[in-house]
This record gives sequence, structure tokens and C-alpha cells, in this order.
Amino acid sequence: MPLPKAELHLHIEGTLEPELAFLLAARNGVELPYADTEALSKAYRFEDLQSFLNLYYELMTVLRTEQDFDDLADAYLSRAAAQGVRHAEIFFDPQAHLARGVNMGTVVEGLWRALGRSVDSHGISTRLIMCFLRDESAESAMATLEAAKPYLDRITGIGLDSAEVGHPPAKFREVYEAAAALGLRRVAHAGEEGPPEYITEALDVLGVERVDHGLRCLEDPHLVERLVRERIPLTLCPLSNVRLRAVDVLADHPLPAMLDAGLLCTVNSDDPAYFGGYVADNYHAVRDALGLSREQMRGLARNSFLASFLDDDEELRARYLAEVDAFEFGPAHG
Repeated sequence: MPLPKAELHLHIEGTLEPELAFLLAARNGVELPYADTEALSKAYRFEDLQSFLNLYYELMTVLRTEQDFDDLADAYLSRAAAQGVRHAEIFFDPQAHLARGVNMGTVVEGLWRALGRSVDSHGISTRLIMCFLRDESAESAMATLEAAKPYLDRITGIGLDSAEVGHPPAKFREVYEAAAALGLRRVAHAGEEGPPEYITEALDVLGVERVDHGLRCLEDPHLVERLVRERIPLTLCPLSNVRLRAVDVLADHPLPAMLDAGLLCTVNSDDPAYFGGYVADNYHAVRDALGLSREQMRGLARNSFLASFLDDDEELRARYLAEVDAFEFGPAHG
């Protein structure tokens, strides 16, 4: 029985396993430039963020129909349930699909088919967060928000992802203001490859409530003090950090220093099909590499629910927290 946890930093397109990619390619008549799943698996090795993004966008071409998005999300939820996930806040990248001629309705309705039955099918409550691609224009982001308006009953918040360097958060000030006016929650990737100043800008200019990654905050002691004081959650993705060379080896990950500083850290999987593990795999990896105690592991799980957008259901949040508190660790602790 795994430690109960929420996953707050998960790109649904990044859960596309090689087997499902080939299945959807065959269904939709898409020819992939790989001989088989083994050859494709070998391509899941990256030098940096951009080399990952190139493959990430290339494989998205197999996603065409509502059924494809349903199958993608359901496969993730099935794996997540086996890893102890009780609540998932799932990112999706509509611009990458709109650019291929797949409309917003196909994406949202397809994902929602799986999310809508997730409590019954997998015992997982869900939220959907629409991300803007920061290497696209601010105008494109605003048009994407406009296209999403008919589906806002299914979308809890907005985020900002893709290539960080050279695309500061302030570029998206207007679309974040418009999203806030619509009542959407706000998160953004910041401080992964970009400098700590991007984290500050995401807080001050975009009004984000949670920082995705935020790894480089430790370079700015005043920023760390602020994040602790304001209880701003950070959604860390340790295996992703190693795969994308943000951290050389997991033993060097700053998670222990971040916990010691009092930061509200969570552990997540980011793009698990590409980065070598789902969320419990990340928990186990940091436990082993960093020597985390049982209570530190329990604290990370508690943080995941405290940082979640369950403000509309505090009773459910309390129930999840009680599950974490009652959890009994086995010999390998969780």
C-alpha cells in the first residue's frame, strides 16, 4: 500500500508511453519515425529541456480524437492510482493541439471523459489546469484563453510551461490578469532553467499561487524567506531535474536544504513517460538518494494536499490528510 499523495505537477501529454504512442499512431494512420517501441524508448534520452521538448511535440501528433485523450488520461490515472495518488491536478497544452488542427473541445472533452469518471474508476479526484506555451506569443495565449471559455466549468486554473529561458513571466501579464478575472487559479513554471528573478516575477506580475519547479530559489535568500513567509508551494520534480540536467545526480538535489529552510515542497513526476518514473518512483528515489526519514516523507505527502486546489472541498482535503497521518510505513518506508 503506497503512501497517499496528491500530484500537482503532471503534464498529461508527458504520460504518453511508447506502447500507447504506437497504438494511437496505428489507430489514426500516423507514421512514427521509429521502428518499434524499443527504438522509441531509446529516444527518451535528453541533453536538455529543448531536446526533450522536440520529442514531446513530435509524439503529440498521434493525439487526434476525444477517444485518444480519454485513453491517454485514463492510462495515467490507472498508473497513478497504483502509486498512491488520491488527487491529481493535471496540466494540458492546448496550443500544441490547436496548432495541429485539433480543437479545444476535442482536447477538453476527451480528457474530461477520463477525469469525470476518475473517482469511481480509480479513486482519484482531479482538477484540470490549462498551460500556455511560453515560447509562443502572449497574443496566442490570450486567444487560447478565449477558446477555453466554453469549457471553464472543467478547467480549474492556468499555468505556464515549455522553454523558460528568454521568456520571462511578465510577457504573460495580461492573460494572467484576464484569467484571474474569470476566477481561474494561477501557477507557472519558474526557476527551473530560468533565474530566481523569474520566480519573483511570477509572484509579483502574474500573481501565481504555486510555483512549478522553483529549484533555483535557493540562490536568493530573500526570495526563500518570502516563499516561506507566504507559504507558496513549490512543485518539485526530482527525476525530471536529473534527466534535464538541472541537477547532475539525484544525491545533489537541493530538496533536503529546501525542507530545512521551511519551504512548502511537494514531489511530482512532471513528464513521467519521458523522465523515468511516476510520482511514487520520485518519492522512492529521493528517499534512497537523499536519506529522507519517514516523517519527511509523510511531510511531503501532507504538503501535496495542503498545496492542492481543494479549497472548494475542505472536507475532502481533511480526509486525505487524515489518510496520510494514519499511514503506517513498511520496512522500506512508503
